Amino acid sequence: MNRMKFRVRRMYKVGFGIISMLVVFWFSMGLFVAKGERPLANGKHPYVIVLGAGVKGETPSLILSNRIEAAARYGKQFPDTTFILSGGQGKGEAISEAEAMRRGMIEAGIAENRLLLEDQSTSTTENLTFSKRLLPESETRVSIVTSDFHLYRARKEAEQMNLTTDAIPAETPISGVLRYGMRERVAIIVKYFQ
Repeated sequence: MNRMKFRVRRMYKVGFGIISMLVVFWFSMGLFVAKGERPLANGKHPYVIVLGAGVKGETPSLILSNRIEAAARYGKQFPDTTFILSGGQGKGEAISEAEAMRRGMIEAGIAENRLLLEDQSTSTTENLTFSKRLLPESETRVSIVTSDFHLYRARKEAEQMNLTTDAIPAETPISGVLRYGMRERVAIIVKYFQ
């Protein structure tokens, strides 16, 4: 009986230890995630790269809709900016993510002549690499629109490509905070060790 109690206590301690480690991991990595949102864009960079996300058929996912909304709001505030809409066509997508964003931006009132499409990329690294090719050769300053949880990693990758960036965060839907937040935290660690 005492042996059984000892095992149960030990399992509780191990479980508590694992949960504690996960909580510490979540909040410590959260500091990096939050850092990605600073500084906020203020119109000084002439180009804005909008990173793609899933499209269901021809309909932007909620994550992508929020990115389109953030970009369009910024575009109305700073009418001299040009947008590079970046995202290829994946499985289950009837159109490219770039095309879905183009439609959404025009519908939101952003003139088509302010929109450049990059429709070949399939990852954050490709988004930035291919978008950089659309910039004038001497231009190294860009603002980045992506989900708030994704800004730190996206901006770190841009920095490795010699781009100076600031942030335009798109809100993460409540339903995706835990899922995308955990995935992004793991991705930050993986990228660090590459």
